[in-house]
Amino acid sequence: MSAPRRAVALVALLGTLFLLGGAGSVSAHSAVRETTPGEGTVLKSAPKQVTMTFTESVGITDDSLRVLSPENRRVNAGDTEHASGRSDSVRVPLDDGLADGTYTVAWRVVSADSHPISGAFTFSIGKPSETTASVSAEPAVNPASGALYDIARYAAYAAVALLIGAATFVLVCRPASAEPLRGLVRAGWWVLVATTAALLLFRGPYERGTGPSTLLDPELIENTLTSRPGWALLARFALLAGAAVFLVRLGRGAAAETEGPEKEQVRPKPVVLAVGGVLAVGLAGTWAAAEHASAGIQVPLAMTSSMLHLLAMAVWLGGLAALLTTLHRSEALLSAASVARFSRLAFASVAVLVLTGVYQSWRGLGSWDAVFDTSYGRILVVKVCAVVLLLAAAGFSRRWTGRLTEAEQPLRVPVLETVGARAGGSADSGPGASSSSGDAGESTSAAAGDGSEEKPENESEPTSVPGARRGALRRSVLAEVVVGVVVLVITTVLTGTQPGRAEIETAAAEETAAAGQRTASTTLIPFDVGTPGGQGKVQIVLEPGRVGENTVEAVVIGPDGGIATVPEIRLSFTLASQKIGPIDAGLTNKGGYWGTSSLNLPIPGTWTMKVTIRTSDIDQVSESRRVKILR
Repeated sequence: MSAPRRAVALVALLGTLFLLGGAGSVSAHSAVRETTPGEGTVLKSAPKQVTMTFTESVGITDDSLRVLSPENRRVNAGDTEHASGRSDSVRVPLDDGLADGTYTVAWRVVSADSHPISGAFTFSIGKPSETTASVSAEPAVNPASGALYDIARYAAYAAVALLIGAATFVLVCRPASAEPLRGLVRAGWWVLVATTAALLLFRGPYERGTGPSTLLDPELIENTLTSRPGWALLARFALLAGAAVFLVRLGRGAAAETEGPEKEQVRPKPVVLAVGGVLAVGLAGTWAAAEHASAGIQVPLAMTSSMLHLLAMAVWLGGLAALLTTLHRSEALLSAASVARFSRLAFASVAVLVLTGVYQSWRGLGSWDAVFDTSYGRILVVKVCAVVLLLAAAGFSRRWTGRLTEAEQPLRVPVLETVGARAGGSADSGPGASSSSGDAGESTSAAAGDGSEEKPENESEPTSVPGARRGALRRSVLAEVVVGVVVLVITTVLTGTQPGRAEIETAAAEETAAAGQRTASTTLIPFDVGTPGGQGKVQIVLEPGRVGENTVEAVVIGPDGGIATVPEIRLSFTLASQKIGPIDAGLTNKGGYWGTSSLNLPIPGTWTMKVTIRTSDIDQVSESRRVKILR
């Protein structure tokens, strides 16, 4: 692989890392805050509707809530809708005259950060009963559809970074030749077009949990095109068409225009910068309008912050790709003025990333208590420390190179940080070059004698000295990229974690539920024994989910979504922090399900629940989940 291609691949990887975390994570961040009726409650009379409230806004379809009777009959009296105009609450009306027994609510919604989530809970009327209600054994997202959708999503972020960053580098930094960067801009545009089309097609299967075979399903495509993410993708197509016209006209107009002895490109007209800026902001808006920033508190400010964050990321990472590509093309000399402009541009981008990142972190935490009391807050502290170290190093380098500039030294520093650094000399001048503030068109001593022949002893200097300087600069840029990788990896971990605000709200909801007369814990655990037909889920209902005596019901759901029978189910509970357990639940076959009414858990805490499902004489599998036992 050639050096420019290695540079592009490296920055594309960084963009992918950033987007795995910074712009949107694979993990869904919405959580159930409250259900009415409550999970596991026993009602004296039939409710008129079922309502669910989440920790953030959710998207729904007509059948997002399915209420099933003990005989597995659907009892919805209408379509699912948002409750009282609230985007974080959904409800569905129920039929009149519901009989006594246990009812199952199967739900599926799309979190505000565009990720589907699903689950189920039960409630009873009169008294609990056996139920034959089938709950889909499929995960919230089909693995194949989810993988393809995520690949397209992350590739789109890398593409927008190349497109905006490389174009900004050409317009603002004005290198001597834009030819080495045309390939970057074209690649960014074409990949962004292709990924936008892919996202439009994969959005439907991704939301509905279906496989790639439903890619061209007209109903799913129609649902996508009428949803907020679909509108954003259509707007992205329109903006890309405008960007294509803009880039073509820009390339034709600036193909042969240079100025000054260093052959820098001419300064673009203000109208060109304005049009390019509007297109870049519009593209960033198509992400902000469809993802996490578009829901929750302070939506206008959050969307503005998200757009600035994405633009700063694109200018920085895409600019690094452009700088590395230019440095690896020996025929394209890079002036000190261009390096200095990118230094200032990169410094501003990092400043914007820090400021917007601080705001988005506050929005995700919600309170100071969440800083150290939640996983999100603790990881955020680590990230902040890493960013502070990065900025401290860049500030030290900037002061050092600034002193060299004041002394009017040529560009002879062994390592030059691009973030916050001021280059003081020309990278393509001879030994007599002078340094200045970085304006285009500076003359060099080699060009002072216009039309005169150079001395033979100086013939080797113009090639050897700039090459050494460019090598030092390449190493400096790569070092900066490595430091950036550390920050972005931490960001990936951070954004894959439930925000502290949602975690605290979920805990508060659990405490509220604990104050009720009856509660229950329902856990749906997928399993696969590795044999044909040996896949499914086991639903474990623990009631009331408190200290003392509990009732357990375990139902196996087969691959077809129906109730399945198995030879044996074993269940045990362990509280490792107190060195208690394993406590065997002692499940027995109750005819259609396995259960017990005499499980005694002595103290509250987060217990490890281990379930073993035996599907034949020799085939079995064990899975573990954590379950919270209240006082």
